[in-house]
Amino acid sequence: MTVDIKICGLTTRETVDGSVAAGASHIGFVFFAASPRDIAPDRAFALGRDIGHVARVGVFVAPDDALLDRAAPALDIIQLHGVDAARVASVRARYGLPVWRAAGVASRADVVAAVAAGGGDRLLFDAKAPTGSALPGGNGVRFDWRLLDGVDIGRAWGLSGGLDAATVGDAVRFARPPLVDVSSGVEDAPGVKSVSKIKAFIAAARAA
Repeated sequence: MTVDIKICGLTTRETVDGSVAAGASHIGFVFFAASPRDIAPDRAFALGRDIGHVARVGVFVAPDDALLDRAAPALDIIQLHGVDAARVASVRARYGLPVWRAAGVASRADVVAAVAAGGGDRLLFDAKAPTGSALPGGNGVRFDWRLLDGVDIGRAWGLSGGLDAATVGDAVRFARPPLVDVSSGVEDAPGVKSVSKIKAFIAAARAA
């Protein structure tokens, strides 16, 4: 199947160019100070220029409007963690950009609740963060994809959480997500992306 691919948490020209050249449909910039992948809005703007059709996604955790105001000009899509449907709607109205809402999953009840909550142009299912983690995503944790089986999601959606080149093919074949999203699975260390791992991930997703 044809699947969109988002490479998230990029911070360098080399990895942006490598992702684009390898065939990513989306690249992600993280605007969250606690993350090793945090990037300044002006740096994201510079890296996101001249990348053709590839969509630029900004990833935020319960952001205030001041941060969104600074970052939005660099973006095509806003991805929100830790917010409710009302906040998603207000952000979409304020900036006129598509908004994705991320939902942490550890149980079938989490999936059902995320679908019922609504909000957003795309629902991104990610593994629920481990207890004590400062990060809502990018923890390298996978959830049981069988939790999605038979659920009428009813909108565009994506799959994240613990994916890498070795697992993304199985994820695409089993869960059949319209989009897969990776961050830690293409890193040599937290926040340090590997172009070779990015290429391998994209190739594996495309081959599934």
